[in-house]
Amino acid sequence: MTSAIRIGIIDDGVGSRDAAASGDGGAVYKQLELDMQLAVDKVTGEGRLDRPVEFVHEEGIGLPSGTAFAVEQATAALVAQGVLLIVGPGTGDNAIVATPLADRYEMPMINWSASERARSDGMFHLQVGSHEDESILMARYLADHGLRRVGVLYDRSPIGRRHVDFLAEECELLDVNVSTRMAIAPLATDVTAEVQALRDQGVDGLVYMGLGWAGREVARARTALGWDVPRIMNAAGMRGADPEYARDIDGWAYPDMYSDDNELLRSLRESLGDDRRRVGGLAFGYDMGQLVAEGIARAPELTRSGIKDGLEHIKLVRAAEGHEGTSLGFGKWERGALKGRYLVLRQWRDTVSIEL
Repeated sequence: MTSAIRIGIIDDGVGSRDAAASGDGGAVYKQLELDMQLAVDKVTGEGRLDRPVEFVHEEGIGLPSGTAFAVEQATAALVAQGVLLIVGPGTGDNAIVATPLADRYEMPMINWSASERARSDGMFHLQVGSHEDESILMARYLADHGLRRVGVLYDRSPIGRRHVDFLAEECELLDVNVSTRMAIAPLATDVTAEVQALRDQGVDGLVYMGLGWAGREVARARTALGWDVPRIMNAAGMRGADPEYARDIDGWAYPDMYSDDNELLRSLRESLGDDRRRVGGLAFGYDMGQLVAEGIARAPELTRSGIKDGLEHIKLVRAAEGHEGTSLGFGKWERGALKGRYLVLRQWRDTVSIEL
C-alpha cells in the first residue's frame, strides 16, 4: 500500500478565546483542513498526485494567550512525525517565532499570518491580511474620507506596533495626523477610559489595530459612549464572521481577503452550496490547499527539499482570495504568495459584510 504524504498543521490558538465558549478550540483548524482538502482533491483528480495526502495536527497554543515555547514544541513534534511540509502558524507573533525553526529543521513551512517578517529560506507566507499593506490601505481610506486627525488604539504587541509604524508613515504622506494614539493590552476586557480619552482629544476618526480581541472592546466602548465617528480596524474585522462580534463592530470598515467579484470563489461557493458567513475562510483555506497540492505536484522528489523546490515553482495560480485577477505564486527569492489586489475593503452593516 502506498504511504500517504504527511502534511503538518500547527494549531497555534487562532481564535482560541472566541472558541472557548463553544468548547471547540480546534474548529478553525478542522475547517482549514476541510477547505485545503478541496484543492488537494482537485489536483488529485487531474492525475497530478499519485498518493493520498494526510494532514497531521499538533497543538501549540502560542501568543498572546499562550507561549512561544508551545509553538516551538509543536513544530519540533511535527518534524519528528515525518511531515514533509508544515502549514502555520496563523498568528503573526507565532509565525515570527517559527520562522527560524523552518530554516533550522530544513522544513518548508507556509504560515498564514499577516506578517511579512515571517519569511525566510524555509518559511513561505500566504498573507491573511498584512501588517504592512493593510495599514497603507487604511491610511488611504482615512484620507479619502477627509479625516485629518484620528485617534489610534493598538495592541501592545509586535502586531500592533508594526501596524502603527506603517500607518503613521503613510498618513504623514497623506497629511493625516495620527499622533493621538495609545497602546492597550491585546487581551484587554475594558478600554472605556482609553476610548473616552481619544474622544476628549477631539479627533475626527477612530482606528484600532491588532489581533482583534481588544478591538471588540474598543467597539463596545465607542458604542457605550455614544461617540458617532468614522471608524476602521485592521483585518481583525474578519472576526465579524461571528454574528455577535459583527453586531459589536457595526459600522466599522476593515480590510478582508475576499471580494464579491472573484469568480473562482463564487464558483466554489456554488459547487458547495456554501452559505457560510466566513466566506473569507473558504477563500483562504482553498488557496492554502492549492499551495500545498501544487507544491507536492511540482516537487522533483517527495522530500522536504523537494517540496521546497516545488513551492518555488508555483507561478500564476488563480487565487480564490482578493479581487478578480489575484494570483498565487512563489519564486527562488519570493516568499509572499498573493500577487495583485488581494486586500478588499469591506464594512459591517447589520451583521452583513458589504464590499466598499
